[in-house]
Amino acid sequence: MIDKGGHMKRVALIHTVRPVLGSFSQLLEEVVGEKLKIHNILDDFLATDPAEIGYFSLENRQRLFNDLQSCALTKPDIIVVTCSTLTPTVQLIRPFIDVPVVAIDDAMTERAVRIGNKIMVVATAMSTLKPTVSKLEQEAKIANVEITTDVVDNKPAYTAMQAGDMETHDRLVLEMIKQVKGYDCIVLAQASMGHLQKQAEEIAGVPVLASPILCCEKVKKMLEEQST
Repeated sequence: MIDKGGHMKRVALIHTVRPVLGSFSQLLEEVVGEKLKIHNILDDFLATDPAEIGYFSLENRQRLFNDLQSCALTKPDIIVVTCSTLTPTVQLIRPFIDVPVVAIDDAMTERAVRIGNKIMVVATAMSTLKPTVSKLEQEAKIANVEITTDVVDNKPAYTAMQAGDMETHDRLVLEMIKQVKGYDCIVLAQASMGHLQKQAEEIAGVPVLASPILCCEKVKKMLEEQST
């Protein structure tokens, strides 16, 4: 995508897991429909530390702030943070970064609360559950709707993904989806589960929302608005 000055649009990405680092840029260009200049940072500590200690430390907030500042130095049109564990901290830091910052689950949570009021949040890492539920509650308040949320996670699937065994990860996630009954929609809490959206929806028989595709659509819209 070309801006008014005839330059290719730039997007900076912050990731915490390799599968998303490997797939997100390609998905973003497919959705936008044009070549972009893309710069990536992989910082796995941002997600592994809260998973180990159970909260997002002050030091980790500082690391994310530093990563966002590093991204801003590439002079991007938009920065995208592709890990939902980071969303509450992204919201805190966003006002201090002079580039639009998109969190991976912004678009997904906006849409989920408009589908129905019973939402199941499915994750592999426990550290993503609280941030996702909190974001859903924020969006429900903005949309002026009541929601109830339940959560389920699957540590063996997360461990398999970290070891690069996506086959085991995918099988465990889809088995987990089979157990989910009686909800208006299912939210896949991590970008690393996004590729399972269609299969999960077929199994569940209700809308299943995945963050990567919805996030990329949001970025496309923002880039178009910047170009007009």
